Amino acid sequence: MKTQSIGEVICHLRKEKGMTQADLAEKMNVSEQAVSKWERNIAYPDITTLSKLTEILETSVDALLKCEIKRTPKSSGMHQAAEMAPLAVALAMGVCLIVTSVLNAIDLQSGLTLAGVGLVGTALYLFRRRFPQ
Repeated sequence: MKTQSIGEVICHLRKEKGMTQADLAEKMNVSEQAVSKWERNIAYPDITTLSKLTEILETSVDALLKCEIKRTPKSSGMHQAAEMAPLAVALAMGVCLIVTSVLNAIDLQSGLTLAGVGLVGTALYLFRRRFPQ
């Protein structure tokens, strides 16, 4: 088994939670640059912040310091495609709306329906990204 650095573990767990470096920095009340340095092993989290960091990343201090990650199985291609479906629908509705508007081939009610479907698709995609199972 390959040994990982603390920075690699922090990066992995952060991404697993669907957070950006900026998201983690905000929750930790540190700068985005601090998180970047942690993940690149240039600097390390202060000992007084480890408890909060492990709470946010849903791990233990022991697991973090031992550089252990409980790996989740990789998503299949079909699972990833299903997660992207709402975004694909939103994009398709947007393209359809633009094309039909340019061609003057759509009435207001149909245009609003397409826009609504696109917005719902976008909302579903963003909701899934923000609150992964």
